[in-house]
Amino acid sequence: MSESGWNRRRFVAAASVSAAAAGRAIGANDRLSVAIVGCGGRGLLKEVLGFSTATNSEVTVVCDTWRQQREKAAAAVAEANGRQPKTAVRYQDVLAMKDVDAVVIGTPDHQHCTMLRDSVRAGKDAYIEKPLAMNLKEALEAVDAVKQSGRIVQVGTQVRSFASSAAGRAFVRSGGLGSIFKIEQSRNAYRPYWHSYAQRPVEQADVDWESFLMHVKHRPWNADQYAGWYGYRDFSLGPQTGLLSHFIDLVHFVTGAKFPQKATAMGGTFRWKDARTAPDSFEALFEYEEGFLVRYNTSFGTSSNNFLKFFGTRGVMDATQWARPWVLAGQPGEPDSLPQGATIPEVGSTPHMKNWLEC
Repeated sequence: MSESGWNRRRFVAAASVSAAAAGRAIGANDRLSVAIVGCGGRGLLKEVLGFSTATNSEVTVVCDTWRQQREKAAAAVAEANGRQPKTAVRYQDVLAMKDVDAVVIGTPDHQHCTMLRDSVRAGKDAYIEKPLAMNLKEALEAVDAVKQSGRIVQVGTQVRSFASSAAGRAFVRSGGLGSIFKIEQSRNAYRPYWHSYAQRPVEQADVDWESFLMHVKHRPWNADQYAGWYGYRDFSLGPQTGLLSHFIDLVHFVTGAKFPQKATAMGGTFRWKDARTAPDSFEALFEYEEGFLVRYNTSFGTSSNNFLKFFGTRGVMDATQWARPWVLAGQPGEPDSLPQGATIPEVGSTPHMKNWLEC
């Protein structure tokens, strides 16, 4: 593994960007002005609107390269706030607005690092959807920009903010599972998730295609690449960035591990042989110096055999249902084994978006 600027310590910093240095203080009568950049299907707009009263914030701008998404988001904001927000097609126009304090970025993956870097340099705090980056060079550049700016930034790995994740972390770190020796997830579905996105009807006249492409090599208008961008390597890495990113972040959150000593991965398009290039099958293995092995796999072609388990010397913690209490299976015959079927009480946790807004 070699990349410009690579070193282990800097990458650990990149992986842990969250609520960074303190931004400007927001007083009781000084509402936080938030812009939504990318108004698609991630539900970020709904989250911000839901926490607006509790966090003294207000969505004042919506930005999207697709007219229908932009208009739909503006209507939702107007209904919630009682007044129309500003609208923009280009994110650069949002960053030029001096009355915008913070941006929530929910755009396609290939745009994340550039938008985050430009946002903090413009003096805006930012919530950036995962993945932070599609390659190491971009990640390091974005992290350096955040550190230099002192802005408040949170990456959208929201699984770590589930109450069940906090409970699992507390249990594991207290030694309740004994020593962890393996963590494994299998996350499957019959069809790749980008198939449903690609079904959205979109016309070239309603889209700023050049702004969507950004730094990606120019190509003629392609409705499938725009609506179903998750399925193309130029814009996303498929399950690696869409699914594995949540899992590996949870591994680090629960165990406190920093960085794998060894990693290997393989994947490809084996089931859905169409024009899309993101892998429908993917396997990855990681070995950690803390003394455990991590395995991840995705198979789009079958919805069976989904699980997420932490294997310890006292038993197995089943975390397949992320938003529910965690269930344990003991090790029969072992004197220190956990009782079969024991459960872990949930631990209080602040929702991910609310945590950022409160900062």
